[in-house]
Amino acid sequence: MPADGLQHARQRASWHGRSLKRLARAGANVLALTTAINPAFAMSALPGLASPGVDALKVVWLSATGGAIAFAVTTATVLVVNRRKSANDFATVRRQNASLKARLDRLESLIDSEDQRLVMWSGRDEEPMIAGALSEDSGVPRGDAQLLAFGQWLEPASAQELERALDRLRANGEGFTMRLTTRTGGLLQASGRPSAGAAVLKLCDLTGERRAQALLNEKYAAVSAELAATRELFDALSGPAWARDVDGKLTWANAAYAKAVDAGTVRQALEAGTDILDGNARKVITAGRGEDGISRGRLPVVAGGKRRIFEVTEAATQAGSFGIAIDISELENAQRELKRTVEFHARTLDELATAVAIFSADHKLQFYNSAFRTLFDLDPAFLEGQPEEGAILDALRAARKLPEQADYRGWRAKHLDSYRSLEAKEYWWHLPDGRTLRVIANPHPKGGVTYIYENVTERLDLESRYNALTRVQGETLDNLSEGVAVFGSDGRLKLFNPTFSGIWKLDGRVLDESPHIKAIAERISGDEDVADAWHALTLAVTGLADNREPVTGRLERGDGDVVDYATVPLPDGGTLVTFVNVTDSVNVERVLLEKNEALEAADQLKNAFIQHISYELRSPLTNIIGFAQLLSDTKFGPLTEKQAEYTDYILSSSSALLAIINDILDLATIDAGIMELDLSDVDVAKTVTAAIEGLKDRLQDAGITIRADVPKDIGTLQADERRLRQVLFNLISNAVRYSEDGGTIDISCRRLPDSIEFEVRDHGCGIPDDLLDQVFGRFVGRDTGARRRGAGLGLSIVKSFVELHGGTVDIQSKEGDGTSVTCRLPLSPQAVRHAAE
Repeated sequence: MPADGLQHARQRASWHGRSLKRLARAGANVLALTTAINPAFAMSALPGLASPGVDALKVVWLSATGGAIAFAVTTATVLVVNRRKSANDFATVRRQNASLKARLDRLESLIDSEDQRLVMWSGRDEEPMIAGALSEDSGVPRGDAQLLAFGQWLEPASAQELERALDRLRANGEGFTMRLTTRTGGLLQASGRPSAGAAVLKLCDLTGERRAQALLNEKYAAVSAELAATRELFDALSGPAWARDVDGKLTWANAAYAKAVDAGTVRQALEAGTDILDGNARKVITAGRGEDGISRGRLPVVAGGKRRIFEVTEAATQAGSFGIAIDISELENAQRELKRTVEFHARTLDELATAVAIFSADHKLQFYNSAFRTLFDLDPAFLEGQPEEGAILDALRAARKLPEQADYRGWRAKHLDSYRSLEAKEYWWHLPDGRTLRVIANPHPKGGVTYIYENVTERLDLESRYNALTRVQGETLDNLSEGVAVFGSDGRLKLFNPTFSGIWKLDGRVLDESPHIKAIAERISGDEDVADAWHALTLAVTGLADNREPVTGRLERGDGDVVDYATVPLPDGGTLVTFVNVTDSVNVERVLLEKNEALEAADQLKNAFIQHISYELRSPLTNIIGFAQLLSDTKFGPLTEKQAEYTDYILSSSSALLAIINDILDLATIDAGIMELDLSDVDVAKTVTAAIEGLKDRLQDAGITIRADVPKDIGTLQADERRLRQVLFNLISNAVRYSEDGGTIDISCRRLPDSIEFEVRDHGCGIPDDLLDQVFGRFVGRDTGARRRGAGLGLSIVKSFVELHGGTVDIQSKEGDGTSVTCRLPLSPQAVRHAAE
């Protein structure tokens, strides 16, 4: 029996004895207490003692004594039985304990023979049980306390790893196996396992074959893990990978290989043995294998049904071969695209007007464009030899195409420092021929320098001119009579002239701070018109409308000044605002308007007067003409020769006066805008003939000949026939008036595509140049004889009627050579009027 079983039996017998004693004492005490509390109950329990004459105390004492004796006897009997049973159990336990001790000794001997140490923890706070032994060469201490101090005899890394593993084992029951290194260089194998609720640590010495086996197992595990990781890596590759045995049979492939040979799975690809390389490709790979057994080449491969370019690498070993193919189709395309891009950039740089030269890290010329060769006039053969930059500088110095330097060698060495610089540098070369070059040296990250030579001679000249022009414009703005202000897209004042600040009485120092237009509007005091105008200007400057339209206006300030303002949107988003003080012009305009109104009123009064007088004169004049005709008629009685002559004078003068009055009425009607044309198809030839017949008497009296050139097919035109005849009558009458006796008047008509042209030409005295512009005025005429007197309304009537038809009148005259008047009337006045509308 184990030691803990024996101890348990002993504790159990002792407990039985103590229980019997406590039971006996408890029974006596219970009986005594019951009697003391209730004697009647005690007497009822002992009826034999309750007879009269018996002492109650004796009865109680006898009862307690009898109960105690009975209880003691019973307890003694039970005790004797239990002791006999405990003695038998104790003997059995002693036999089992001896057997267990012998077995424990054999187990300890067995553990010691295994060359190991065991540590067992039964509980968190209990001391562990340690068994077994290891050799001193292992580096493990023999003492139990020293054994548990792992940090004293193990390497720090091994000690930390073991302690973490033991914590997980005791806390979570997590087993482990690891290799530990002692401070003396020994190797141990530590394994931890949970057992029957306890945590057990086993330490074994790895020496001899065991150590070699452990190292081999560890190496095998590492190689296996590495091989598995390698296979997973190759499986994850997008390029095909494969392995073959010495006979060339496919033994392994990745998923990309199966996809490339159009196999469903890797297993199907291996069973089919499909080769990704065709016969020619295999020959190329075999022929290109070097002494190290490795062959590389770029081969076309049909993968996934498409022709691709692969970089194939295959390594041959004694166990077979292993190959991998990387798809470089995109790389090939990228290289071709890069080559085309480089060529394109080279062509682009060659087309630039700016000179460019690229030098490598060894200072040799790698690229130059035609502008570089032209700028310095260098020999192409010299440049194609890729000379060093120092040689190029020397050649340029010899040709006096470098800046003049007192210390050329120092300048040259400083210039070549660009190859060791990390940032771009800028130089200004002022050449002896007057040119100025801006040279930028931009170093490459991997060595070399790119030079940019910019000829800035013209730019500097333009900048100089621009600065001069800016100063001129500034002086011009400052001396303008207009107020000018330029506001930026943010609404702030960018530019102004003194006139602007003077018009609005603003402090120039405040304006120099570029205030916002709203701030300027708040500083300007004025009435409602001024506030509204500046509000409109603020919206024009700061508005966000897609189409910015100019704003113009006029405002009258309280002090009587009148200011015109206008905005001009600028291309950069700004706004130009101009202010002009037009007070004087407005005052003059007002005076002129008043005078014009007075003149118009006078003209209207004149027209009303003429119209009134004309109508008043026509009635008596008609009577005079009528009575004169009656007097000249012989039916009403004979007249003397003198009376007949006077009657003729009355008729001729009355007719002339009536014609003047009719002309005045026609002009008044035209001025009033109430004259309407009676349009119809007019025969041009008949109208010209009728006009000539109306002046036949005057032509005969003066002996003037009419030469008419009117084609028979002249046709018709739409016009007012009576007004057209009146136009021709006035033209011929005017020609008769200024022709000499016995002279000639030419009348011609021509049909144009859209009009009829009438020309009346006399060969009289002509019109002086100073009066030629006045001939179409009213009451304008020139008297050169009795026949040439007139009211001066003929040509005015002609011009008014022709223009009323939509035509034009032209006059040409030369003093002493006659006058020619040309009238052009449209074929359809209504079409001309509609086109004008």
